[in-house]
Amino acid sequence: MDPRVDSEGDSDSEPQQLLSTGIGVETMEDIPAPKAVLAHFMVGNTYSYTDSEWINDIELAHSHGIDGFILNVGRDPWQPLQIASAFKAVSLFRFRLCLSFDMTSLVSQSQSDITTLKEYIEAFGNHPNYFRYHGKPFVTTFGGEYATFGLDSPTSGWKSVLSQLPHTIHFVPTFFVMNHVDRSVLDGDCNWDGAWPMGDSPISFDSDRQRVVANQGKTYMATVSPCFFTHYGPDSWNKNFIYRGDDWLYNSRWEMLVQHRSQIDIVEIISWNDYGESHYIGPIRKDQPNSQAWVNGFDHQAWLEMTSYYASAFKTGHYPRIQKDQLYIWARPHAAAASAHDAVPKPKNTNWTRDILWAAVFTTAPAEVTLVSGSRTWSTAVGTGVFKVGLGSLPGHQTAFLSRGTSRVVSIPSNAFSFTLSPQTYNYNYYVARGSGHENELLSLEAK
Repeated sequence: MDPRVDSEGDSDSEPQQLLSTGIGVETMEDIPAPKAVLAHFMVGNTYSYTDSEWINDIELAHSHGIDGFILNVGRDPWQPLQIASAFKAVSLFRFRLCLSFDMTSLVSQSQSDITTLKEYIEAFGNHPNYFRYHGKPFVTTFGGEYATFGLDSPTSGWKSVLSQLPHTIHFVPTFFVMNHVDRSVLDGDCNWDGAWPMGDSPISFDSDRQRVVANQGKTYMATVSPCFFTHYGPDSWNKNFIYRGDDWLYNSRWEMLVQHRSQIDIVEIISWNDYGESHYIGPIRKDQPNSQAWVNGFDHQAWLEMTSYYASAFKTGHYPRIQKDQLYIWARPHAAAASAHDAVPKPKNTNWTRDILWAAVFTTAPAEVTLVSGSRTWSTAVGTGVFKVGLGSLPGHQTAFLSRGTSRVVSIPSNAFSFTLSPQTYNYNYYVARGSGHENELLSLEAK
């Protein structure tokens, strides 16, 4: 069988050009409503953060087209101090922060539990760098559709919360089940699970379409994520599964959101630093939730580099001109069907993913891209623009390069990462690497 795959998974097709540089897609609509791109940020993974680390993260995100962080707030008693540090750091930038109350962590059983939410809004809601939407502090949640705060229903509970806050907020929660809270209480909706396929199929806009209709013109926040893998055993969080990350998930989802941008107000990137679920695009820091076994050595900042292109397209309605050749590759470290002597069982849903070396090519002029997976090599011509190609994985080193004539204009080192059929432990995270222009960058070998 021909090892090539295109964006539809057809092994006999040529790689498909999806976008052209500097040319808007006809289905995109320019509308005057403001657009924003925010990244989900786990405050729970910042216990030892210094002011300089906050500054570095904010500066890094801002330089890649991200407008702000959505700070996931949990119950740890040290988190308010770190959030204060974040707001101190953000004062140096044209960057925004806002709060997401993690209702899987925060208590919501009585009226007194509202105090925590009130104190956060009182402390930070008026900060000059707080993200405001329609003139009000933007607040979201992770879950909370069952939170009653001691009253007879979640609707009554959230009405009570909103009435007691010191400021009127723009409330766009992430409720996973929508019929538990009356929509009149809400200013919009965030579709968290829209970021991944919920089964063995490519990503689609179907769940977004349903929620946009139900949202009745209120603020809609869509989500995008590069992957999902978590590997906690029964003696821990007992959370051990993958979502399908195939078919160039990060690129494909972004393209979908750009195409439907007239129906979307805000994009939330999942995530900046959620190491436990493997979908981080920021640098790997030391405060991990016991996820080192599948995170260390798997830097994802190449995906962050890619974000600039799509964030600009979403916000402006036009794909930006590609200024330099860039080549991105990513793959898992072992076969999906592999067995390992791991104390934690094999994750669920591993039959949803294929063994592919995925690649995205951003070109300033026609070129030839070559993918190498173990003993298998494949090349194809590409034009000017963005191309998505792939190669079936074989054991050994995984690499790629871009050529024009006899010159290699972009190369990814052959020791970037490898693929095996016999892993010692299960790891369905992705190695990610990037080559750019005349300077090669490898962002997948060591965690920073």
